[in-house]
Amino acid sequence: LDEVNCVAYCAYDTTTEEILIGSNAHDRVYPASMTKIMTAALALDYLDTSATITASANAINSISADSTVMGVCIGETTTVSEYLYGLMLPSGNDAANVLAEAVIEALLKNYPSDSLTAGPDGINAKYFEDALGMTSQEILNEFKLTAFALLMNYRAQAIGCDNTHFVNAHGLHDDEHYTTASDLTKIMAMACENPDFCKLIHTPTHYFAGTNVHKEDGWSIVNNSNKILADPWLIAKTSEGYDTHAVCMVGGKTGTTSMAGTGMTTYSVNENGHELFVSVCGIDEYANQTRYVASVVAYGQYACWESDPVTVLPGTTSDYRNYNTTAAELPQYDPLVAPFDELPDYYGFEPEETIDDPVDEAVPDDNVATTDGDVDVAVPATDDSEDEEEVPSGFMGKLQQKFYATELGK
Repeated sequence: LDEVNCVAYCAYDTTTEEILIGSNAHDRVYPASMTKIMTAALALDYLDTSATITASANAINSISADSTVMGVCIGETTTVSEYLYGLMLPSGNDAANVLAEAVIEALLKNYPSDSLTAGPDGINAKYFEDALGMTSQEILNEFKLTAFALLMNYRAQAIGCDNTHFVNAHGLHDDEHYTTASDLTKIMAMACENPDFCKLIHTPTHYFAGTNVHKEDGWSIVNNSNKILADPWLIAKTSEGYDTHAVCMVGGKTGTTSMAGTGMTTYSVNENGHELFVSVCGIDEYANQTRYVASVVAYGQYACWESDPVTVLPGTTSDYRNYNTTAAELPQYDPLVAPFDELPDYYGFEPEETIDDPVDEAVPDDNVATTDGDVDVAVPATDDSEDEEEVPSGFMGKLQQKFYATELGK
């Protein structure tokens, strides 16, 4: 853990509301695109994911030329859910602005200043009118992104993030746009209360649907930048070899700028049922992002297990096959390889003979030999029984028999 070179990190157990491990956890850092955790959370609270939004000129033109983008154009229309994938997977600053404007439009429309009802944050349009000293129409005309930053800060304060201040929806650098590793774990914990958010951060790849501008489905294909998601065994053990008892990596959000460095905030679950939120900020070496974050998550998970060593959830990330493992370290059972209940000598078996597919070609109905009760296996008919292919014994035989007993095998 002391080899993790970063500005700050924090591992927060939301089940016990306790920081398990941390370094400079309450010091000010720049969140970069980890800002989008808050943006996505607010969008999911205020918008219908099946509704459509058209990207405005202001939303697209308000980001710098070197921004990471979803790739939408001015006037392009697609659903809120597509913008959310564009926000969280390729970390689109354009998607962040489009969603931010849509949230303010929905809030001011659905909760006007003279309304007796309030939005998910307990405020209506009057809050923004008073804060900005202008009418709702003036806000809609020119200051939707400014109003969204006010909403972000209101939500941050409401969940106890006293050392956080946002000025934009995407995380491009501003000296007044800051947070802490501790606050980021709280923001992530809040966002993950929404199952749709968890689905976003757990998605490995997304194919964008066609739009009025990009006509073809799959006009852009994006991958999740959280590499631990694809290789969860990375958090299975500490460097000393201790089992962390991590059950799964639900997901996370990365963030990188030249001023902030790189980092990630993640959500993972322990075998004892505790939910762990980890934020690592200010990594200088981008190439080390994954292993540094994985290390902090692993030690956080180990501390989580040590605090409450009771098995509540079955299976851990150790059950996944990692690329550099030895045969002795392989899991005893991998349901992705052979979905059966009992597999003796599963790894390291030596098949007694190579089995060709017994259904290589169609044969006439009168040339079907029936074996083992109800299981029909197509084999060429012959008068010489010595030429029949025998079902092998041992592991391969059991595997073959179980397969042919299934509907697919038949």
